[in-house]
Amino acid sequence: MNRVWSALGALAVLLGAAGPALAQDWPQRPIRLVVGFGPGGGTDILARILAPTLQGILGQPVVVENKPGAGGTVGAESVARAAPDGHVAFVMNNGHAVSAVLYKSLPFDAVADFAPVAMVATMPLVVVADKGFAGRSVGDLVAAAKAQPGKLNFASVGVGSSQHFAAELLRQLSGIDMVHVPYRGTPAAILAMRNGETQMLVEVAAAVLGQVRAGDLKALAVTSAARFPILPEVPTVAESGLAGYDVATWYAIALPAKTPRATVDKFNAAVRRALADEATRKRMLDAAFLPETGTPEGLGAHLGAEIAKWARVRDAARIELQ
Repeated sequence: MNRVWSALGALAVLLGAAGPALAQDWPQRPIRLVVGFGPGGGTDILARILAPTLQGILGQPVVVENKPGAGGTVGAESVARAAPDGHVAFVMNNGHAVSAVLYKSLPFDAVADFAPVAMVATMPLVVVADKGFAGRSVGDLVAAAKAQPGKLNFASVGVGSSQHFAAELLRQLSGIDMVHVPYRGTPAAILAMRNGETQMLVEVAAAVLGQVRAGDLKALAVTSAARFPILPEVPTVAESGLAGYDVATWYAIALPAKTPRATVDKFNAAVRRALADEATRKRMLDAAFLPETGTPEGLGAHLGAEIAKWARVRDAARIELQ
């Protein structure tokens, strides 16, 4: 009988060690990077820049899989429900935090159902006006809005979008009374400004960079805490008089909750190596992404802080839950 119990004990030890061993052997098959938006968007472009470099580091195919729908939540749900073995990852962006405060209910918990891996990049938004706008700065825009309370409009690419929330935060901090007018996408929002229907748009840098450089749009400020290296002559919103304003589009990688920590750490190390690759960094910078990484804990803290910030903006703007 003692021999039986000894054998069972040994088997239990082996089974208990199997999980960590599998984690140490990761990856064992192709890795899918799930993007919650269609091809050609910022998140998709970044994922496709990273994929070949990660593939070379990890020794397994890294495939980008687009699962668009409901502001990125369709893709997020697919990862939240995936096996926690490190072979399905979510390319998360700041829209994930906005969704957490915008929707009455989600089919997943935006925090608890994900294991943060690493930040990947940031990109500021740009406060733009039509080239015919008489002012040159956010201060000029604020002055114009205060002179005509409720008479000026700001555009966005949709109610509850990250761009909408970024503009709402600017409006709240400056104390101006501008009316939000949502449009279906960036081209329509820009056209509205060109036609004089709206006076301001806050949009991600990559979407307006070409028109700013061509002189068709006037860049009043960038939304990040520091100036954008690609538009070094454009001041920040904070420099323009709204101290504490700091908004950037951010991109990160997360895995399903309960993924072994050893797998998370190996994925984090692979991301760090990818972002240290000079060719990869150049491709990112050429596409207006600023490489940035960190620890899983740092990403988790950042996500929590973003959710809290946008919840305050939602409440102050009285944005209805979707």
